[in-house]
Amino acid sequence: MSNAALPCQVVFLDAGTLPCPLPWSEHLDAPLLTRLDYMAHERSAPAEVPARVAQADILIVNKVRLSAELMDQAPRLRCICIAAAGTDNVDLQAARARGISVHNVPDYGSDSVAEHVVATLLALRRHLVDYSQAAVDGRWSASPHFCWHGPRIRPVAGTTMGIAGRGRIGQATARLVQGLGMRVLFAQRPGKPLADDERPLETLLAECDAVSLHVPLTPDTRGLIDARRLALMKPGAVLINTGRGALVEAPALVQALKAGQLAGAAIDVLDTEPPPPDHPLLSRDIPNLLLTPHSAWASEAAQQKLASRLAELVAAHMKGEA
Repeated sequence: MSNAALPCQVVFLDAGTLPCPLPWSEHLDAPLLTRLDYMAHERSAPAEVPARVAQADILIVNKVRLSAELMDQAPRLRCICIAAAGTDNVDLQAARARGISVHNVPDYGSDSVAEHVVATLLALRRHLVDYSQAAVDGRWSASPHFCWHGPRIRPVAGTTMGIAGRGRIGQATARLVQGLGMRVLFAQRPGKPLADDERPLETLLAECDAVSLHVPLTPDTRGLIDARRLALMKPGAVLINTGRGALVEAPALVQALKAGQLAGAAIDVLDTEPPPPDHPLLSRDIPNLLLTPHSAWASEAAQQKLASRLAELVAAHMKGEA
């Protein structure tokens, strides 16, 4: 029997991270559907992974870490599809050495994440959470006036947004905030000449009213925003992180917010996910922190686009095209 007729085992190790079915019938014809042996696991604890990858031809993962050791326990493995833009959970060098192709999905959530950045930026600058709470806890009802005045509402039009990362999400964010009347500056890219709309990171932090992080997590970017760089930020600025949690040193951010060094921070990602209950950013006494559970990417449209692209990648591999 030729390999083209053999079943192809596709294993999604953490399918619970994508609450949207993969549209196999849109990308696989009847013969390929017959060959498809698809197994979706809601989640996979580290101890469960070796047995689940042992017979896999194709693995789909979101956050499950795939090391060289695990790859050696999957002798049939020829393709890894990452259900995300980031690739830091897969040992890419080990995959290359073993002839395993690796594919990520870099463009499925650009608009969704950019919209989240704008939503949280406006929420912080306008103190929407505080004002909503004042409306329901009696402070508005007790006001002698038609309105209730609380924290200072600051505009975004005419201010400057600094963006670290000039990829798809960074560019999408730039387009949206420019539509709100903001000036946009980008952080200088390592090893690249300085463009007119770029600044060295330290200069960018000091010049911008808001800073949004969209760089990949690498050894060089881990802890990118530490206590020293937080101290460089413009007084009254806000920090937004929808990239990777480890880009920001959490204890330093907590201290900066409690000291009033920053006007606010919107954090959608943490260095450990899900976070332990004692994570420093889960404390209830941190002022002006807007924390969301890694949901910036998860619009309905983005989920459907990601699911479709994963099915397309699997189909391409089964057809010998990838």
